Amino acid sequence: MRRPVLAAALPAALLLASAPCSPLRAQTGLTIYNDGRVLVRRSVPLTVPKGVSEQRLTLGALDPASLFALDSGVTFVAARYDGGVDESSIIRRAVGRLLVFQTGGRPNDTVSATLLGVDPERYRLADGTVVFSRPGTLRYPPDLVLADPTVALAVRSEVPRRALGVGYFTGGAAWEASYQVILGRADARVSGSAVLPSQTLRADSAEIQLLAGAVSRVMSQSSPQPYAGRVMAAKDMAADEVSVAGEQKVGEFHLYSLPGRWSILPGVTTSIAMFDPASVPYERSYVVRGEIPFWGYFPQQPNENPVPVEVSYLLKRPRKSDFGDRPIPMGIARIYAADSNGRQQLVGEAAVNHTAAGQDLRLSAGEAFDLTARRVQTNYATRRDSTRSGWRTTATADYAVTIANATDSLATVDVLERRAGDWNVVSSSVPPEKLSSTETRFRVKVPARGETRLTYRVRVTW
Repeated sequence: MRRPVLAAALPAALLLASAPCSPLRAQTGLTIYNDGRVLVRRSVPLTVPKGVSEQRLTLGALDPASLFALDSGVTFVAARYDGGVDESSIIRRAVGRLLVFQTGGRPNDTVSATLLGVDPERYRLADGTVVFSRPGTLRYPPDLVLADPTVALAVRSEVPRRALGVGYFTGGAAWEASYQVILGRADARVSGSAVLPSQTLRADSAEIQLLAGAVSRVMSQSSPQPYAGRVMAAKDMAADEVSVAGEQKVGEFHLYSLPGRWSILPGVTTSIAMFDPASVPYERSYVVRGEIPFWGYFPQQPNENPVPVEVSYLLKRPRKSDFGDRPIPMGIARIYAADSNGRQQLVGEAAVNHTAAGQDLRLSAGEAFDLTARRVQTNYATRRDSTRSGWRTTATADYAVTIANATDSLATVDVLERRAGDWNVVSSSVPPEKLSSTETRFRVKVPARGETRLTYRVRVTW
C-alpha cells in the first residue's frame, strides 16, 4: 500500500471545533465518489435486544434502497424511510385536518379551516363554505412537521447489542483531483491535491476515504434523490501532527484514505495534497489537424482557411519513478510557466482522465500564438466505378499547409490526417508516418522567423 504525503500541517483557520449535533454525528466513515455518491458507514449507539425489534433512526437524506447492515449477525427485516421534510409533503399529510391560520398581528387573530384536498388546495370554513385559497398564514401543527428524514427499521439481531452498524448511500459531496504543473527548462514540477466540495452534507469527526474511478451507476426511478452536493470540511486533528494518506487498490479502482478525522460543513471547501511534488521530464508538441472527413463523402474545398496550431505537453511517467508508479485520478491540470521576472503565469488548463501507473500524461494547453498555419486544397478530382457490390467513388485531392514561425527558434509541427476506410497518401513533400490504420502524421520543421510549406496528395475511396 502506498502512503503519499498529504500535508504536514494545515492553516489554523481550517481547524474547527465539533459542530452542533448533525445527522451524521455518530458517523464512523464516509467514502466519497467522483460522481457525487457518498457511502456512509455509521455505528449508531442504541440498545438492540436479541431477536426482532423496531428501531427509529434519524439518518438524514439517503437512498432507502441502499440501506444495509454492517454487522453479519444483524438483518434488516423491513425498513420505512420518511423523507417528507418539504412543505408539499407536509400539506398533503394534513388533508382532513382542522388547521389554524394567522390573520392579524395579535395572537388571537386566527381562523380555523379544514383542508379538504390539494392540487388545488381547498378549505372548508366554520360556516360550511369552501375557499380555494388559504385564509391566512398557515400555522402547522408540530406533529405534522418532520425536522429530519427518519428510518424505522425492523431489526433481527443474533445477540444483544449497544450499537447498530448501518450502511447506506447519500449525496451532498463529491471530489476531484487538481494538479499544478510548473514548467522548467527540461523538467516540470507536478503537485496534486484532492478538492472536496459538498453542498449539503454535514458530518462530525468522520473518517473519510476518496474512491477514484468510474463506478457504474443505475438510476432508480422509484427511489427519492438524496441531497446533491458541493462544499466541505474541517479537520479534527492538531496542526503539528504528520498527515499522510494511504492509497490502495480496491477492486478495479483506487482508494485514498485521509489521515485523522474530519468534520464536513456546508459552505467550506478543502484542498488536500495527495502526494509530494515530483519532478518529471516533459515534451512540448505542436499539432495541426487535417480537415478530411473521417467517414463518408469526401468534398471539394475551394478556399484557403487558417487552422489552429494546438499546443500540448507530454509528461513522462516511466515505471520505477515516483510519479510514474502513481495512478492519476481524474481532475483538472493547470500549467504554469515563469515570465522574465520569474512570476508564474497560467499557460494552459487541461482535463485529466483516470490514468494508470506507467502511462504518460498528455495535457492540452490551447493554441500557439506565434505559430500559425493556413490550409488549402489545390486540386480535386473524382472517378466512379461499377463493382459487383455497387458503385464506388474515388477522389484524389492535393493539399498545401503553410506553417509560419514568428519565434527565434526552430519549431517542429505535426500535421495529422485521419480517415477511416480505404484511403492513402499518394505523395508528399515530407515523408508520411502511418501511426495507425486511420491516422498519418507529417513531421514538419519550421525555421525561426520563417515558414514551411507542406504539400501532399491523398486518395480516398467510398
